[in-house]
Amino acid sequence: MTPDAVVVGSGPNGLAAAILLMRAGLRTELREAAPSIGGGLRSEELTLPGFVHDVCSAVHPLALASPFFRTLPLHEFGLEWVEPPAPLAHPLDDGTAVLLERSLEATAAGLGQGGGSWRRLLEPLVRRWNGLADDVLAPPLHFPRHPLLMARFGLGALLPATLLARAVRGTAARALLAGSAAHSFLPLDAPGTGAFGLVLSVAGHAVGWPIVRGGSQRLADALAGYFRLLGGEIRTGAPVAHLDELRTARIVMLDLGPHQVARIAGDRLPDGYRRALERYRYGAAAFKLDWALDGPVPWTAPECARAATVHLGGTLEEIAASEAAPARGEVHERPFVLFVQPTLFDDSRAPPGKHTAWAYCHAPNGCALDLTDRIERQVERFAPGFRKRILARSVLTPAELERRNPNLIGGDINGGMMDLRQVFARPVARATPYRTPLRGLYICSASTPPGGGVHGMSGYYAARAALEEVLES
Repeated sequence: MTPDAVVVGSGPNGLAAAILLMRAGLRTELREAAPSIGGGLRSEELTLPGFVHDVCSAVHPLALASPFFRTLPLHEFGLEWVEPPAPLAHPLDDGTAVLLERSLEATAAGLGQGGGSWRRLLEPLVRRWNGLADDVLAPPLHFPRHPLLMARFGLGALLPATLLARAVRGTAARALLAGSAAHSFLPLDAPGTGAFGLVLSVAGHAVGWPIVRGGSQRLADALAGYFRLLGGEIRTGAPVAHLDELRTARIVMLDLGPHQVARIAGDRLPDGYRRALERYRYGAAAFKLDWALDGPVPWTAPECARAATVHLGGTLEEIAASEAAPARGEVHERPFVLFVQPTLFDDSRAPPGKHTAWAYCHAPNGCALDLTDRIERQVERFAPGFRKRILARSVLTPAELERRNPNLIGGDINGGMMDLRQVFARPVARATPYRTPLRGLYICSASTPPGGGVHGMSGYYAARAALEEVLES
């Protein structure tokens, strides 16, 4: 039977769009070029048999925060969240570590002289987290549901993280904020990087930084299971070379980057719009390592074992220097490293007594350097003896990340640069950015608002725009 709607790409946004279209009563087919679904939500045995690694995303605060995902009965399809005792650890060179705890008070107590300022900055946002998430994970050109709350958030969010950090006192508090801001893949003196520091810190207190038991693939599988229950069809190993292959569908949703959209639909798009897609800017890349380990990571600061996520970068000043380097075409000698140790809290991912670890640093887009040694030296800096526990490693360069997922142009895992200009023109400046000039054709990837992260809201808002157009016709 001919589908009413076709969604191309099965990342979290494509799955969200497909679910919403199916719930609206449209026969929906989901097509995925790869042999398996998931996009950035894939897990594989990258190193040794029995060691399960997350290929791309590993920790999911925005999935728990997602206004759409939290309405779905995903637990009925095998999804189980694992919440470590502390969302985040950040070791320092003096052998201690600062922890972002679920409790705002406990975090403040651990920050010493910076505790009071940390609490004053975040408490109003933590208290009203659901309202904040609803507006932050929405298109930027909308009237917020909670205008006063968003105005308060915006005062800090629009600042460079280096300037926002002045709102908290002490080396530990500023390092903690800088690590979250570094998820922007931007220099920390860029306007708007304060938003990343605020959102991820507040999310840590409000919902935690959870992992998925068994690997991130289980989240994709749960979304797919719910979609199939609604009657949706999924076709894997089904690439789309040209838009004409889908011409019988009333709605076509592309969970693809702007460059791929221009390639698939270019000769059908107006020249100006196609050129705008081709000018879309991609940001810094990830250089990623996965390890099979013979034991847990030997942290100097034992508190690091309370968190699945560990930020390795030292002080605010050092993290800022590291994050400025990719914009110059360089990689810092001591790069900021995002490190995840899931098997401390999910022993289903490795054989008994063994462990896995996941890490990446930021590099210039398309970087061809081998950064393995720099990353492992950063781990050794805070966990002497780490290398002795490595049984095997997997190296995913920016080029390999793109080969596995063509949306990750040059290794950019955010779906495009997330600076202020491209937050408001994502992928182009339009009142409804998901709509293309072709009736019935929409973009629903992380290259549309609200951008990168596992939350499904780009797919949700794109599907809503499509349904409004269909209902009007």
